[in-house]
Amino acid sequence: MLKIDKLTKTFGEKRAVDELTLGIAPGEICGFIGHNGAGKTTTIKAICGLMQFDSGEITIGGISIKDDPIACKSMIAYIPDNPDLYEFLSGIKYLNFIADVYGVSAELRQERIHKYAELFELTGDLAQPVSAYSHGMKQKLAIISALIHAPRLMVLDEPFVGLDPKASRDLKLLMREICDGGGAIFFSTHVLEVAEKLCDKVAVIKSGKLVAYGDMDAVKGDASLESVFFELEGE
Repeated sequence: MLKIDKLTKTFGEKRAVDELTLGIAPGEICGFIGHNGAGKTTTIKAICGLMQFDSGEITIGGISIKDDPIACKSMIAYIPDNPDLYEFLSGIKYLNFIADVYGVSAELRQERIHKYAELFELTGDLAQPVSAYSHGMKQKLAIISALIHAPRLMVLDEPFVGLDPKASRDLKLLMREICDGGGAIFFSTHVLEVAEKLCDKVAVIKSGKLVAYGDMDAVKGDASLESVFFELEGE
């Protein structure tokens, strides 16, 4: 579903991402971990076609993000760590706008909006302007909008930040449900306990370089992911 081959991105003399290579198959959840400034967000933006890169290749469902970014983006849902929403719209108008962008039929959008708004307890607030939403409510709206077109690959940057415990639990269950249906998920997080319990694979990045990657059990062995992470970081 997602293949990254020798991805390299520089900013001046700094290599933010240095020949990073990894892949995620349908049905897999992969956690992407590293300190602030390690290259996680740069990698995620490159995957989503939001940032050009110097060399390497990224393919989504076998299609190059360089050669056909529109086709790739139609298969992706991206949720940044701080969603930038159109706050002058109401919640329901924002969701309908996103559905229009992806060409989702009236019947399907109604069904999906109802399902996910009920799940995240946002139904009663959809008539309100987004500007009146709390950070957590905006995060929930961003999640719902990302699911409207039934993406094959979800790319999430710190998706649990700002969510209450119930919403966090529901999102974890939903992520597994999506992958059980043949989707794939790649997400960054600083909450190592969540990654350890939720992910099939894990990728650890340090100073732009991939220092560990593979099945969760193989990477952490008999230790915890936290202890392995700090060992790799030299702490």
